[in-house]
Amino acid sequence: MHDSHTTIANIERAIRNIPDFPKAGIQFKDITPVLADARLFSSCIDLLTANFQAGMVDAVVGIDARGFIFAAAAALKLQAGFIPVRKKGKLPYSTHEQSYELEYGTNTIAIHIDALRRGSRVLLIDDLLATGGTAEASALLVEKVGAKILEISFVIELSFLNGRQRLSRFPVRSLVVY
Repeated sequence: MHDSHTTIANIERAIRNIPDFPKAGIQFKDITPVLADARLFSSCIDLLTANFQAGMVDAVVGIDARGFIFAAAAALKLQAGFIPVRKKGKLPYSTHEQSYELEYGTNTIAIHIDALRRGSRVLLIDDLLATGGTAEASALLVEKVGAKILEISFVIELSFLNGRQRLSRFPVRSLVVY
C-alpha cells in the first residue's frame, strides 16, 4: 500500500461535491467516484480496517445504506461477519430498535435481535459522520445486544457538525475530514 497520507489525499480528491443536494444549502459528498476506482476503493477499505487483522473483529456493522458498501468489504477483508443496521421496518426478523433526534423530528433504526452474540467485538462503519445521531444510535443498538464497539470508522467526517463529540466514549476514525 502507498503512503497513507498520499492515499487519503487521492480519496479526498475523488470525492465529488454536489451543491444544494438533496436540498438548498447542503454540500453533498458523493463517494461514487471512489467506489468506481478499484485502487481507491481497495485503499479505502485498507485504511478503514488498518487497526485490525483477521481474528480481531467478530463482526463489522454497517449503517444503512452507503455504510453497507464499506462495511461489507471490510468484513470480507477481516474475515468477519457483516451485520446491517437498517431503517425501521426494513429487517424481516425480530429486531431491537433505537430512535434518535434529527434536525426536525426523529428517526428509528433496527438490528436483528440475534445479529450479534454477547461479547462480540464490533467494528462499526459508515460513509459519513455528520451530527453523529445515526452512528450513536447504531452504537447503542450494538451495546443493547451485549456486543462491544472496538472502533467507529468513517470515510468522511464533517467536523464542523461536531458529530465526534456525540461519540466521545468510543474510538472514532475518519479518513477524510472537512
